[in-house]
Amino acid sequence: MNPSFSSYLVNDNFGDPGVYVEVRWSKRALLFDLGHNDSLGPTRLLRANDIFVSHTHMDHFIGFDAVVRVALGRGKTLRLFGPPGLIENVQGKLRGYTWNLVDGYPLTIEVREFHRQEVKICFFHAASGFMRSEQPARPLVLQREAGLFSVLEDPMFTVKAVALNHRIPSFAYSLEEQFHINVNKQRLHEAGLPVGAWLKDVKQFIWQGQPDHFRFTATLYDEHRKAEREFVLGELKERFLSISRGQKIAYVVDARYDEDNEAKIVALARGADLLYCESPYLDIDAEKARDRYHLTARQAGIMARKAQVRDLVVFHFSPRYTGQGEAIEREAMEAFQGGEGDKA
Repeated sequence: MNPSFSSYLVNDNFGDPGVYVEVRWSKRALLFDLGHNDSLGPTRLLRANDIFVSHTHMDHFIGFDAVVRVALGRGKTLRLFGPPGLIENVQGKLRGYTWNLVDGYPLTIEVREFHRQEVKICFFHAASGFMRSEQPARPLVLQREAGLFSVLEDPMFTVKAVALNHRIPSFAYSLEEQFHINVNKQRLHEAGLPVGAWLKDVKQFIWQGQPDHFRFTATLYDEHRKAEREFVLGELKERFLSISRGQKIAYVVDARYDEDNEAKIVALARGADLLYCESPYLDIDAEKARDRYHLTARQAGIMARKAQVRDLVVFHFSPRYTGQGEAIEREAMEAFQGGEGDKA
């Protein structure tokens, strides 16, 4: 099975936190956190229209300027999702610049700020010098389990969040594909059908919940020949497609290890294929980690094991451990694989 999401850290384990997720077979990407992100380059930054901010400490938000800079002059909408205070912080960033020459620019920045009972929504349009435009608040629907809530519902996937204690709310996120659609290319070849962009439309119809009797016309290209052909969705599904469990990725940063945070993290990450979890400290410095509202590598490994994730990536290492990156990873993996007890 070819995964739908390809993800990787924006920086190395000691750099600013952030995860970039490419949505395969599209020109779309998701970005978790806005730390220093020059390494991504303009092309990848432009693909990341949806950005999920954990909180606005400098190492998680300094990259906002770089994203806006490459997006200026583009006919697009940037969407930011995050905790209380995000709207004010975006506005503060934008007010730090002079915008007298952007009245013809089509860029829009949409910010969604999630509170306990409501979602606040604001728009900032380049054409108006990024003046703040507020929309009516919407009610926030919490899930039954550990305070999780949805921040983005897409036909293909859902992004959920939970507020963790970092002496301020720090959002952790999960990205979960509804289900995975795999195309049997051999059967397509045997039926004389080409692989191409028309299959993206087929997948979209399925994610959108179109019924099996749904009919559509597809444009097929085969060796520079173009042909129009009508299909019935259910027949394509039966002959050429298989549907399986969707991919899941979780992202956790900046939270103290306590009973409440652990329950939320385990619920958010449960069954994930990949958990990105901060590990600034070694367990020998657990008291310092607690005082600074951060995790140790061992604590990250324990929670990953409790959540039954398939793989764990630890990052956001404190510079005090420069040169000891392997020790941090080893401590996390020993706890993850069951070499340590559950008490932290």
